[in-house]
Amino acid sequence: MTALEILKDLKARKFKPLYLLHGEEPYFIDLVSNYIEHKVLSDAEKGFNQTVLYGKDTDVMTAINAAKRYPMMSDYQIVMVKEAQDMKWGKDDDDKKHINPLLAYLENPLPSTILVFCYKYGKFDKRKKTYKAIDKNGLVFESAALYDNKIPGWIEGYVSDKKYKIAPQASAMLAEYLGNDLSKVANELDKLMLNIAQGEEISLKHIQDNIGISKEYNVFELQSALVRKDAYKVNQIVNYFEANPKANPIVLVLGNLNNFFTKVLAYHYVKDKSQQNLARELGVSPYFVKDYEQAARGYSLGKTFQVISSLREYDLKSKGVDSNTDPGGLMRELMFKILH
Repeated sequence: MTALEILKDLKARKFKPLYLLHGEEPYFIDLVSNYIEHKVLSDAEKGFNQTVLYGKDTDVMTAINAAKRYPMMSDYQIVMVKEAQDMKWGKDDDDKKHINPLLAYLENPLPSTILVFCYKYGKFDKRKKTYKAIDKNGLVFESAALYDNKIPGWIEGYVSDKKYKIAPQASAMLAEYLGNDLSKVANELDKLMLNIAQGEEISLKHIQDNIGISKEYNVFELQSALVRKDAYKVNQIVNYFEANPKANPIVLVLGNLNNFFTKVLAYHYVKDKSQQNLARELGVSPYFVKDYEQAARGYSLGKTFQVISSLREYDLKSKGVDSNTDPGGLMRELMFKILH
């Protein structure tokens, strides 16, 4: 099940006695657990029927003893273990002399208890009996991290759910600058939508005006200038980046350029160069296919290999490997190599 499908069941008050929410992406874990914590019980019910524990400060027996209680003046009680990756889970098996209390409960959970484990920043071991018991008698949800090329589509879906629209270049710019931290992206979008009428399309100008991205001096404009081989504009942008290093850290800029030229390299190898196929192969919106077509005309296959090699070399230099040059100097050296 997806996070949205789980939320749909929760809203319909279709509850499982056990939930294991695990995976690399914390956003979806928070999305589900926050709904359970804040929406399932009324404020009056929470006082006696909601227990929130933290992995570092609790243990399995505390969680199980809480789960074994019956609700008071409510149909359900909630026991939630946040940061469950930090909890000491104990042994995962029974032996002839001892019964594992966690496994015993997971094999026969109380239907009136909603026991939730929030296991972030990693996958729970699927080989463990604990995992198999929750999967059998409750619900396991793996929150997988999104690949970078999926973030613009996720942004478009997020704003659509809020009854807004967003221009493709605006979603791509947000994805490039904010990365794949979905909580951060969602937070910036929520703040942005407070200043825009519902139903209005979020444009590149909205992003630039409200999220502190310069209209003229950003990595998109740098890519465009490199594609046009406009040395004057490239140097203007590099000088702006040097004057505003916190807003435009060299590691972020190099990472974005590497992603761009890696797609240019892929473009050279794609045989079917129809717009839809290129969009699929490159993992971009059809809106941006023309940018890679133009870049491929200006950068041959061999030159593209050289550019990517230079980007990796200067990424190491920017991290202090065999270099004492300042970031601005490194960027100017790199731009010269790319353009010539």
